[in-house]
Amino acid sequence: MPDTTPAELLAQLTDAEKVSLTAGADSWTTSAVERLGIPAVRLGDGPHGVRKPHDGSGMSMFASHPATCFPTAAALGSSWDPALVRRVGEALGREAAGHGIAVLLGPGVNLKRTPVGGRNFEYFSEDPHLSARMGAAWVSGVQSTGIGASLKHFAANNTEQRRYGIDAVVDERALRELYLASFESVVIEERPATVMAAYNQLNGSHCTENGRLLNEVLRGEWGFEGLVVSDWGAAWDRTLSIPAGNDLAMPGLGVRDDRYVLDALRAGTLSREALDASVERILALVERHADAATAPVDPPDLDAHHRLAREASAAGTVLLKNDDETLPLRPGSRVAVIGAFASDPRFQGAGSSHVVPTRVDTLLSSLTSMLGPDAVTSAPGYDLTHHESTPAQLAEAQAAARAADVAVVVIGLPEVFETEGVDRTHLRLPDSHDRLVEAVAAVNPNTVVVLQNGSPAELPWRQKVPAIVEGYLGGQASGSAMAEVLLGEAEPGGRLAETFPRTYAAHPVSRLPNGPATAEYRESLYVGYRYFDSVGAEVAFPFGHGLSYTSFVWSDVAVAVSPGGDEVSVQLVVTNTGSRAGSDVVQVYVHDVESSVFRPEQELRGFAKVSLEPGADTRVSIRLPRRAFSYWNTVSQGWVLEPGLFEIRVGRSSRDILWQGGVELSGDAAEPLRHDEPAAYRIPSQALGFPAADFERLLGRPLPPNVAALPGSYTLDTAVRDMQQTVAGRLLQRYLARQAVKTIGAPASAPVDAVAGEVVAQLTFRMFPTVSEAAVGRRGALRLLALVNRLARLRRRRPR
Repeated sequence: MPDTTPAELLAQLTDAEKVSLTAGADSWTTSAVERLGIPAVRLGDGPHGVRKPHDGSGMSMFASHPATCFPTAAALGSSWDPALVRRVGEALGREAAGHGIAVLLGPGVNLKRTPVGGRNFEYFSEDPHLSARMGAAWVSGVQSTGIGASLKHFAANNTEQRRYGIDAVVDERALRELYLASFESVVIEERPATVMAAYNQLNGSHCTENGRLLNEVLRGEWGFEGLVVSDWGAAWDRTLSIPAGNDLAMPGLGVRDDRYVLDALRAGTLSREALDASVERILALVERHADAATAPVDPPDLDAHHRLAREASAAGTVLLKNDDETLPLRPGSRVAVIGAFASDPRFQGAGSSHVVPTRVDTLLSSLTSMLGPDAVTSAPGYDLTHHESTPAQLAEAQAAARAADVAVVVIGLPEVFETEGVDRTHLRLPDSHDRLVEAVAAVNPNTVVVLQNGSPAELPWRQKVPAIVEGYLGGQASGSAMAEVLLGEAEPGGRLAETFPRTYAAHPVSRLPNGPATAEYRESLYVGYRYFDSVGAEVAFPFGHGLSYTSFVWSDVAVAVSPGGDEVSVQLVVTNTGSRAGSDVVQVYVHDVESSVFRPEQELRGFAKVSLEPGADTRVSIRLPRRAFSYWNTVSQGWVLEPGLFEIRVGRSSRDILWQGGVELSGDAAEPLRHDEPAAYRIPSQALGFPAADFERLLGRPLPPNVAALPGSYTLDTAVRDMQQTVAGRLLQRYLARQAVKTIGAPASAPVDAVAGEVVAQLTFRMFPTVSEAAVGRRGALRLLALVNRLARLRRRRPR
């Protein structure tokens, strides 16, 4: 980069050069301007591991350079340990620099609105405070190495079904208090290099074209000065996205699209001020981060990173159940390790975050190494290709279990059950996995179930086994980490960052519309534990839950209100009263005793993780700022702290409160503006749910139509799946499925073909330039859409 400021460089650029800078040169790099010495910089996927495709591999998810595969965000989130996540971020930054990547695409801080979200493994939590704390630590760690982060996916990107065109209809309080809150403090405190605008629409406008979201909130209110980059393919028309605040369209859109944007600039339909502002931000990004990705660096210590991955995996492992202290395994135990995942593990998510690991530890090999081959037997139990169990496999598993002191059954969700691009339709595990647990538990009462999955699952056998360990997708070292946890050489340090409902039918989102045109967020503030705790519904495992191998006592709880009367500090002493070192998580929830607006029963507002040796104690201090007690007032358009009584609840989970006490806060002197709120939100009911009419009152406007486009009336936002009643639509899906498998570079052994059809079914015509790698441009996509509509109309008119 020349020794010239971005503003000075901007003045020297031609219009054509400016336009070229606002779109990628290819799938991964920004455009360069050699005349002025402006280099290209490389962006790369990397929420839990750096993915750099080999040269010429384009957007391949498989043909990429090896990198450390750390635990996914689902596992990191359950660690409740920002300091650990920061260390993971530092390691990711070092590996990114080693691969010449200037901006790492992560972290994902979207909320887990529903447990069936296909990309939930890539997000931290269902709670915005926890998600923001973990996301901030990740950004801090990465950017401490000089590599930029890309906070994503902004905003309300909570479904994979029809994600390219779906309109997320969210009321303003839920948007502010939940979905934007998980981004807000990360942006303000850590200043990520970029924010990634999501595919979906938000209240009627695509996020890449949503000036209210990008210019007014992100830049105006939060003071963001960095770059907004589109999700890959989300920026359809730069003459719309640039003025809305989306600076960089990725991937490259080709010279034809540059000419279209340049014509708009000359015609005055694209303002020069908007273009110049975007270009200057792009130049500033290049100035800040190009050197970090190109300067000579020492090769990252991959052995040390593998050890860190193992530490992080154990820290995020959640001991859900441990009756009769079944775990840790007793010395000298004979162990039957049952389940194909024990030797062929699922340790990462499927989709754009896929990493080629530097190595993989399996649970079977790790336990065998630690215990000795004579102490360990194994049986596959099920087929990983067809997800079925034969009678012979079940009989073999039972025989191994009978001969062992303890049976460790390893089950979970295969990639075809949860992947980017497709939401699950239920929470069930494969039938073969459930049958295996039932069969083994019937012959060995000491059955330990180990889960490998990216999101909650129904566990119908949970009362029949004494121990359940949630390993999530724990990265390349998850096998050795789980072995250490099972043997007691490591503490299961995790606590659930999401609720495990008993069944999907018990979850409020299961009964709400999700397509074909809109996703109606009718539950408003009642997301995750906020809903289950408010309606008093029984759950399988609550938010914040997790057991330890040792015991802790909490004492001397003290709560103090600040002199200004609007902040609270919570202090207590945590003592390890057991015989082993271990960790505990202090969670602080706030309950508004009497509010003029509806609020959930309680909300997480602070937490602290402590690790202590046996007999040791420590004083924990947690500060609750004014914002912890405030709500978003839709009339005054600001945060309001309503004076009155609040209850502070200190607990180990949202259902295990160990101490509670009231505090009076003076709050705002002015009388809070009141709202006419529907009864369904004042007193939520599990039986009644959230009717459309009540949600419309909350929105303050009628709900937009939520119907599929008729054949012949398809739009840029119509999903291919909604065109299947036409011959053209069916042919289109077949073609796109083949093209998608080719684009991502899936090897023959990968299970991509099995889900490619479903992933492709979510695509819209807006995505054609990306899926075709710019072979079909914006104009070509419009022509193809017109052709499909014309063929569909002809079909409708044809006499039967």
